[in-house]
Amino acid sequence: MLYAHEVILNELAQGLRPMDEGVEWFEGLSEGDQREVLHALVLFCGQASAREEDVPESIACSGIRPTHTPAVMLTKWRFRMEALPAYELTKSFRLLVALFSIADTRRRMLHCADGCGHAWHNLPDPPRAAT
Repeated sequence: MLYAHEVILNELAQGLRPMDEGVEWFEGLSEGDQREVLHALVLFCGQASAREEDVPESIACSGIRPTHTPAVMLTKWRFRMEALPAYELTKSFRLLVALFSIADTRRRMLHCADGCGHAWHNLPDPPRAAT
């Protein structure tokens, strides 16, 4: 059983939900909840076996500048983004989702290509609003 935030984070990492929608969801959370989500993302990156060599690609994919504090921290393989000031949290979110996406994509290709029982790899398509 996945919690709602776990589903959203995995949908973002797998490209099932657009990043703009993820950022809107993240920014709608309380600051405390944002910090908890960042902590969860760090754990997910670890579970997905993120690598230091994934960092440049995740910075490029995140849309944040390499000089922003979360990117500098990640290049030093430091993950305490949830401790950053509030104005850095959305940048941290974008960056960690990108890192999680890269690592999880690799994990799915290497270990789950023939199917798996991971609930987070078998998500239904998210519902879309009527247009």
